Amino acid sequence: MIVLGIETSCDETAAAVVTDDGGARILSNVVLSQLDEHRPYGGVVPEIAARAHVEAIDGIVAEAMTEANMSWDSLDGVAATGGPGLIGGVMVGVMTAKALAYARDLPFVAVNHLEAHALTVRLSGDEAGGEIAFPYLLLLVSGGHCQILSVEGVSQYHRLGTTIDDALGEAFDKTAKMMGLGYPGGPAVERWARNGNPARFDLPRPMKGRPGCDFSFSGLKTKVRQTIEGLPPGELQDGDMADLCASFQQAAGDALVDRCGNAIDMFLDDHPGGGPLVVAGGVAANVALRSQLETLADDKGLGFAAPPIELCTDNGAMVAWAGLEHLRLGHTDNLNFKPRPRWPLDPDAPKAAFAGVKA
Repeated sequence: MIVLGIETSCDETAAAVVTDDGGARILSNVVLSQLDEHRPYGGVVPEIAARAHVEAIDGIVAEAMTEANMSWDSLDGVAATGGPGLIGGVMVGVMTAKALAYARDLPFVAVNHLEAHALTVRLSGDEAGGEIAFPYLLLLVSGGHCQILSVEGVSQYHRLGTTIDDALGEAFDKTAKMMGLGYPGGPAVERWARNGNPARFDLPRPMKGRPGCDFSFSGLKTKVRQTIEGLPPGELQDGDMADLCASFQQAAGDALVDRCGNAIDMFLDDHPGGGPLVVAGGVAANVALRSQLETLADDKGLGFAAPPIELCTDNGAMVAWAGLEHLRLGHTDNLNFKPRPRWPLDPDAPKAAFAGVKA
């Protein structure tokens, strides 16, 4: 089976072609970033993002098909992110995919962006190249989402924990902004942290030691601001910057490890012998956090897996693969599908206190 996937939910215009013939393979994966357009504003501007998607999408799709050396007649389906995301961008991808599906008489699949991240590890496989089987435990960490779920099958998710305030990627970006590190903030904090002392600044580990698996990063972000205000006036010195980034990253990692430790215990109670612990989403590209989580999984006797770093951030291959997984099960969507700004993986999960729409 061969599927074209389109991703336009935020600030990447992306398209890819994947196949499961002879094993899961990426035939092309084209990503156009909008960083330069949004950098002057310190974050993604929805209207600018949507316009940029409109201008780029046709060329990106054509490039993905050319790179894959694929004719339209070879495709078995077209998938696009149907939500959640910035609704203007989501609409661009969905309408493009619908038009292609209608014109070529192909099945159309509207993919949940979160599920695309959740299933990417089944495309990339484990370190030995083997397929990741259900069930597994998923930590999904990005700029807009921070939750941990038991993944029991395609479209089968049980949420164990969620953020009650900020997502971790959001906390990384806002920490970087307070220190004047520019946009995007997460990679900048990681770079500075490599040369810093993570023990210099005493930052909180939110929720650590409490029951359950929920996350909180608002207090950590506030303490970073207070720490900056307590330093000598003027521009931050390089040493202060590196130590604060390292301290922030260590605190965030310690909080993740504590929360995920509880989740692993809950997961193994329900699924003895299940696994591995999978980390996905943009923040999963952070090497230091991956290392901490891998150590936790090893200590708990659970395997660990994560997509290659280039597949952690938004891309078309993850959308194409999720669409392929649905098509194998006979799942398709009508062309009257409406893009969704919100689309929880576990719609039956109880509302988390104070979490609002991020739950």
